[in-house]
Amino acid sequence: MNDRPDDLRPILRIDFPPEDRLGRGKIMLLEHIRETGSISAAGRAMDMSYRRAWLLVDALNRMFKEPSVESQRGGKQGGGAALTPFGETLIRRYREMEAKARAAIADDLAWLEDARDPDQTPVSDRSPRT
Repeated sequence: MNDRPDDLRPILRIDFPPEDRLGRGKIMLLEHIRETGSISAAGRAMDMSYRRAWLLVDALNRMFKEPSVESQRGGKQGGGAALTPFGETLIRRYREMEAKARAAIADDLAWLEDARDPDQTPVSDRSPRT
């Protein structure tokens, strides 16, 4: 993805009724697990607790017929976690869906960008009203 920090970007989230969701946070967590081989290290990379990371992995593993992450028991490396083939496919397919969504609405994003006020102060920088 070649997005600049100030580019408009759609955020893809898929709701699985009744209450499960798949979005960029869970996909990023899977990508960090792939890079680090650890749920706790992946959580730290995303500034979240091990418990929160573990709960998200557990939710992912329950959402589908196949798990996305498998725990690796101790040994020389002291355990860790690894993506399953399904987890790898899930990341790839999600990233492809994001790209398709961006491409499908590219003209609309360009229109919004042209209509955007470049001098507007970001909401996070505004002082609260009194």
